[in-house]
Amino acid sequence: MASVLIALGGNVGDVRATFKKAIANICGMTQAVLVARSSDYTTPPWGDEQQAPFVNACIEIETSLDPHALLFTLHKIEKKFGRDRANERRWGPRTLDLDIIAYDDVGLQKPELTLPHPRLFERAFVLVPLAEITPDRSIAGKTPRDALIPLAKDGIERLPDIA
Repeated sequence: MASVLIALGGNVGDVRATFKKAIANICGMTQAVLVARSSDYTTPPWGDEQQAPFVNACIEIETSLDPHALLFTLHKIEKKFGRDRANERRWGPRTLDLDIIAYDDVGLQKPELTLPHPRLFERAFVLVPLAEITPDRSIAGKTPRDALIPLAKDGIERLPDIA
């Protein structure tokens, strides 16, 4: 079983309800075990700043799917929850975004998938929830806790837990 870190994001609809359902789908469709789930965080939009704030979170799962099969399944789940990758604008609004952040210690550079995620260490909105669940995991020689130190965290706020 591989230990996989996945980032969740969205800013359209009831994102927190979508996360709850999406995580259940991830575990069911990938035959994965949920190891950890971060809190939800409200975060300012990144890239295209003229849109609603996002909600972001991270999970850790254990799965036997290979990285490409996992990516394919995550894209199917995004589509199920209303994401249309073919017709959206880059960094624009979305119902659900699922990114593989790390897959064990695998390093991979393919057109469809780069591991670990190539922009991980630039994105506090991913590193804050990631540091909550796995602060000391080494990813490409850095830990989420250390990678967060130089980044601005303005506007990133932990949301209260929901029942």
